[in-house]
Amino acid sequence: MSAAPVPSAVPAGPRTRTTETHCPYCSLQCGMAVTAGDRPATLVPLDFPTNRGGLCAKGWSAPELLDHPERLTRPLVRAVPGDRTSPLVESTWDEALDRVVAAVRRTQAEHGRDAVGCFGGGSLTNEQAYQFGKFARVALRTSAIDYNGRFCMSSAAGAAVRGLGLDRGLPFPLSDLAGADVVVLVGSNPADTMPPAMQHLDAGRARGALHVVVDPRRTATARAAGLHLQPLPGTDLALANGLLHLAVAEGLVDEAYVAARTTGFEAVRDAVASYWPDRVERITGVPVAQLRRTVTALARAGNAVVLTARGAEQHRSGTDTATAWLNLALALGLPGRPGSGWGTLTGQGNGQGGREHGQKADQLPGYRRLADPADRAHVAAVWGVDPADLPLPGRSAFELLDALGTDGGVRALLVLASNVAVSAPDARRVVSRLGDLDFLAVSDFFLSETAELADVVLPSAMWAEESGTMTNLEGRVIRRRRALDPPDGVRDDLALLAELAQRLGARGFSADPETVFAELGRASAGGAADYSGITYDRIDAGQGVFWPCPATPDDGPAHPGTPRLFTERFATPDGRARFVPVHHVEAHEQPDDEYPYVLTTGRVLAHYQSGTQTRRTRSLQLVAPMPRAELHPDLARRLGIAHDDVVELATRRGRARFAAAVTDAIRPDTVFAPFHWGGGSSANALTDPALDPVSRMPAFKVCAVAVTRVGGPAERLPAPDAAGQPAPRPHARPTPPAPRSPSRSPRRSHPVRSSPRFLQGVFPLTGEGLAKPGPVDPALRYQVPAGATAQALYFRGGNSTPELVYVLLVRDGEPVRWFPIGAKGDVHVPLRVVEDLPGGTVVELHAAAPEGVTGELVVDLGLVEV
Repeated sequence: MSAAPVPSAVPAGPRTRTTETHCPYCSLQCGMAVTAGDRPATLVPLDFPTNRGGLCAKGWSAPELLDHPERLTRPLVRAVPGDRTSPLVESTWDEALDRVVAAVRRTQAEHGRDAVGCFGGGSLTNEQAYQFGKFARVALRTSAIDYNGRFCMSSAAGAAVRGLGLDRGLPFPLSDLAGADVVVLVGSNPADTMPPAMQHLDAGRARGALHVVVDPRRTATARAAGLHLQPLPGTDLALANGLLHLAVAEGLVDEAYVAARTTGFEAVRDAVASYWPDRVERITGVPVAQLRRTVTALARAGNAVVLTARGAEQHRSGTDTATAWLNLALALGLPGRPGSGWGTLTGQGNGQGGREHGQKADQLPGYRRLADPADRAHVAAVWGVDPADLPLPGRSAFELLDALGTDGGVRALLVLASNVAVSAPDARRVVSRLGDLDFLAVSDFFLSETAELADVVLPSAMWAEESGTMTNLEGRVIRRRRALDPPDGVRDDLALLAELAQRLGARGFSADPETVFAELGRASAGGAADYSGITYDRIDAGQGVFWPCPATPDDGPAHPGTPRLFTERFATPDGRARFVPVHHVEAHEQPDDEYPYVLTTGRVLAHYQSGTQTRRTRSLQLVAPMPRAELHPDLARRLGIAHDDVVELATRRGRARFAAAVTDAIRPDTVFAPFHWGGGSSANALTDPALDPVSRMPAFKVCAVAVTRVGGPAERLPAPDAAGQPAPRPHARPTPPAPRSPSRSPRRSHPVRSSPRFLQGVFPLTGEGLAKPGPVDPALRYQVPAGATAQALYFRGGNSTPELVYVLLVRDGEPVRWFPIGAKGDVHVPLRVVEDLPGGTVVELHAAAPEGVTGELVVDLGLVEV
C-alpha cells in the first residue's frame, strides 16, 4: 500500500496514531486508515486497487465493535468443570489454558490423538492459519483439522485444480473487469456482498460492456446487468453445458487455442452434444434466445470474463458446476489471455490465504499435499520433525463435525474464528454434536452461538488489534497492521497457539507475526502457492505482492510476483489446461407434496457470515434488523401471505421463522432465506447436508421446503415450537463417499450416439366420445430401452373427419399433453415442455373423437433416443 500521507478522521493529537490497514470483512480487503489512541477509533477509506477509495456499510461501521459492551475481555470457564449446564464465569488465562491442556491430554490418552480436533476460519491471518495447521500436526499430532472455508471455496478450488492445475480465486487483478467487453457472473451478487467491487463493473458498463448475471433472484447486481438469466437453483451446470453445446454447433469455439493450450476437448464436446437448447430450456427455465445471446456475446467479445461464486458452487455437484463454466471459458479461449479469463469470487476476508497454508484436512502449507511423501518431507524439515510423525489426511469439515462425540470421532475440539452452530449445514444437528463433545474450547471476541456451548471461551484480539498478512481474492498478499492495542486481558490467536503449544511440550512456535511469516515462506517454497520471496518490507513498499513469488538468489533480482497467471502455460505437468466432461444431475432433494418449493440461501447487504459481528453493529442492525424470506407474489397470494407477515419455513431437518419479503425479484417456485441469523431463524438449520464427492461442499443452495403463514407482522420473530422440530438424525459413523454416476455416460463418440424414433402412420378412427380417449394402434406405443434416455421433440397430426378430435400423449399410463386437431385440419407442436424420458418409460398415443364420428387420423410423434 502506498506510504502517502493519510487523512485522519479526527485531529491527530499526541496520543493518537493513524495506521494503514484493511477492512476485516470480505475478500476485497479494502484499504483503510484507522486513527486510534483515544477510543473510539475512526477510519477513512484509502485508494487501494480493489476499493478505489470506496467502502461498504460493513467497512464503515467496523470500528463500532472494538469497544462493544458485549466484547469478551476475560477468559470464561464453566463454574463446574465438565458441566455445561453450569454458568460461564470469568477466569484467569492460566486456569483457562490449564483446562484446555488437561482436556487435550486426557482425551488423547483415552481415545487417541485424532480424538482432539481443530476447526478454523477464513478470517484468520495467514500467520494464524499456518500456525493452526502446524499446531494440529505437530503439537497435537492429529489429523482432525478443517475450517469453514470448506463451506465456501472448496468446489471452485476443486474445479480450478483439476482444470488449471492451481487454485487462485482470481488469476488476474480485479481491475481487469473494467476492461472486459463481456462479464458473466454466475451465482454472484457483488452489489450486496462486496459493493466496492462494483466500481470496476460500472466502469465496464460505462464503456458499453455487456454484463450477464445468472441468478434465480433479480438481485441488485442483476438489475444493473444487460442480461439476467434466471435458472432454477441447481441447474447452472446444465446451463453451462448448453452454452458450450451452442458454441460447438455454431462454430464459436476457439479451435486454435484449444489445440495449442488444452487437452481433453473431444470428450467434453461429446458430453455436451446432448445439451441441445430445447432440453436446456426445459431443465433450467432459461429461454433459448437468452442462451444464444449469451454465448454469441462471449465468443465475439474482444475480452471476456466468466466468474462463478457460491450460488453455483454450494451444491452436491458444485465442483462439476464450476468445471462446466471453466470448460466453456476454455473452449472460447479465455483463460490466460490478457483481459480475459475464468475465476471465482472468494468470500471470506482471508478465504484465499486461509486455504493455502494448512487448515484443510488434506493440505500442508503452500498447497502441498499431506498424502505426498515429498511434500511431507519438505514441510517436516521446516518444522524440525520426522515426516513419519505427521498425521495422514483427515475428515472434511462437515464430516468432522458430524462425527463429534462418537467412537472414532473428535471428543475434544478447539474452534478459532468460526461459528459453526450457525454456519454449518443442518445446523441443529451440528449443535447436537457439539453438545456430545467431552470438551469444547472456543476463541472469539463475542459470545457467539458456538461459544455459548463451550467449556472454555478465550477472548481474542480483533482485526485492528493484531498484525499479520492476508491474501485477497486476487492472490495479492497484503499487511494487516496493528492500529491499537487490544483491551487488557485479550490475546491474539497467534499468541494463543504459541502458548498452548509450549504448554503441550511442542517447540518452534512463535507469537511474532513476522517470524511466523518467514517460516511460512520457507514451508511454502517450491509449492504451488509459493510465498518464499515475499517479505513484510516488500509488501510495505507497494500495494501488496501477488503469489506465486519464489525466493531468488541473494545476488539476483527479486521475483516481481505474479498478478496474472497462465499467460504462457497452465500449472499442469504438460502446461495445458484440462477439459473435464461433467453432466447435470438433479438436486439431491426434490420438491414433493409435503415440501413443494425450492429453498436457496445467501447473504444480504448489511450482514456478514454468521452475523456474530454485524448483528451486534448498531448501524447495520438499523438497516437489517431481522431476517426476511423472499417469496414471489404469486406464491405469497396462493399461501395467504402478505409483506412483513411471519412465515415458517420447514424442511426435513428443521423449522425456522422469518419476516416475509414479497417480491417479484425471485422465481415463483423458489424461496430465499439469509443465513446470518441463528436460533429460531437459522437458515442453515434447514439446509441439505448432502456433500459434493470431490470438494465435500454441502448443498447449501438447494433443498425442498414448505412455507406456512404464522401470523401478522411482529417486532420480534417468535421461535418455532420446539415440539414440532424434527429430532436431529442419530450418530452414525461416516462412510466413504460412493462414486456418483452422472445422468449420462461421460464418454461418448462424436457426434453423440443418438437414434431417432417415430410413432407415425395413418390410422382409422371411430369416436366413442371426447371424454373417452383410447389407444389407437399398437404401433403408437414405445418403451425407452434400459440405460437410455429419450425426449419427445415434436408432434404432427392430421384429421380427415368433419369434427374436432384430439390426440393424447400418455406417459406410463398418465396423460401429459393433449393436442386438439380441428375438423379436416392439422397441427404441428414443438414439444419444449416434455421432460426427459428415462429407460423403462412407456410412451403411447391415444385419441378421442365425438361419438360415432369416423375417419382417418394422421400421426407423427418424433423422439430422439440417447
